[in-house]
This record gives sequence, C-alpha cells and structure tokens, in this order.
Amino acid sequence: MSISPCCIQGSAWEGTPSGRCSKLGNNDVYITGDNPDVAILFTTDLFGWTFPNARLLADYYATEIGATVYVPDFFGGEILDFELLSNEQFHLIDLAGFMSRNGRQQRESEIFECARLLKQQLGYQRVGAVGYCYGGWASFRLGAKEHTLAGQSLVDCVSIGHPSLLTKTDIDEVAVPVQILAPEIDQMYSAELKLHTFKTLQSLQLPFDYQHFPGVVHACLVRGDKNKPGERAAMSRGKHAVVAWFKQFLKDSQ
Repeated sequence: MSISPCCIQGSAWEGTPSGRCSKLGNNDVYITGDNPDVAILFTTDLFGWTFPNARLLADYYATEIGATVYVPDFFGGEILDFELLSNEQFHLIDLAGFMSRNGRQQRESEIFECARLLKQQLGYQRVGAVGYCYGGWASFRLGAKEHTLAGQSLVDCVSIGHPSLLTKTDIDEVAVPVQILAPEIDQMYSAELKLHTFKTLQSLQLPFDYQHFPGVVHACLVRGDKNKPGERAAMSRGKHAVVAWFKQFLKDSQ
C-alpha cells in the first residue's frame, strides 16, 4: 500500500479554531465541545492534528452534533508544512519518508488506545469515529468486530471521507454503521474498492450511507477550494452529511 501525491494537495482554509489543546493518554490532542456523554475521535489526513482545516471541521462537528470532538496527534509530533499548500510546492514534502515513520503498522495501536480511553477512562457513553484520507483506514479499523471493549465495539459508528491505505479486509471486518463520502476522482479509493465497499456492506447487513460526489477529487472534503467549481458545494454537502449521520447514530440512539 502506498500514498499518492493527491493526499497532500489542496487548499488551507481561513478561520480561527476555537478549541483547546490537551492530552489523550500519551498523545497530544485538540479538543472542542463539552458533551460529557458523546465523543467523536477525528483521525486526520496527512497534515495532522495542527492543520487548521481539521480543527475548523472539528469545531463545526462539535457545535452542530453536540459532541466533544478529539483530534489527536498520531504522527509522533511530526508535522507536514501545510504552508506549502498556498503556493503548490507539494514536491518539497518527503512523503515517502513521512509514511515510513507513520504508516499503519507504526500507528494502529495508539489509535485503538485513544478510542479505548474515551469510553474506559473518560466515560463517554457513545463514541463515533470520523476519518479522512489517512484517517479513513483507521476509522474502518476502529469499527472492526475484532476490536472490542467489554464485549462492545470500540466505537459505535464511523464516517469515512476519501480513504487512503484501505484494504478489502478492512471493509470486510467492519461491524458498526458506516458512512462513506466518496469523490468521483480518487486514485486512493479506486472503483474496485468502492464497488467492494458497496457490495460488502450490503452483505453484512449493516446500516450504511454511501455518498458519491461527482466531478470532484480526493481530499476535496478537507482541503477543497471554495473558488473551484463543485468543490464548495461538495465541502458543504460533505460536512452536513457527517452531522446528520452522527446525530442519528450517536445522539438519537441515546
């Protein structure tokens, strides 16, 4: 499995995040919202927990869903320079080196541990997971039937936008309600994987929401350009879809 340059292209958004920084276990974390019963674990794209776009989305979800949203650092303090987005100098990022230090094998266990802490240590009754690009495979894994806490899934539902590093096995093993936000043009989430997702989730008889975004590219939901045709509408539709999904499977089920 590899990462494509499309995973580090796009735009940085304007705005000032309103949350706070703290710790979740051993991981630095951005926290926004104040619901003591409902939490969302947000696994970011390659630009990580300090990327303003991720924090602004987390703020939006916390407010609109009525949840506490956690955006941990899963890259060991390493931060890609998102200032390179503004002048399209993506080639200056050592993507291969970054992934050699922060691939699935290196980071999976701490992602699971952060999810456990939300229910086990912090006492949240309902926990969802949302992940974009790199965070897509992680959110699928958090919802896998093999990962449980006291016989219950680590998370109660997941939402995934344009996943990277995803395998058919990840899809086969999911055991909680799943939302997929899938741009049409996506090297990382191929037509084959999209079809496998759709067929598998039907066979598993899980609640799922598969949304197709025609004419837009990988990463548009978290790094879209509001001035590009179609991307502004896709960003709006994408974040509203996540809110509706979590309201249904985290809030309405309380």
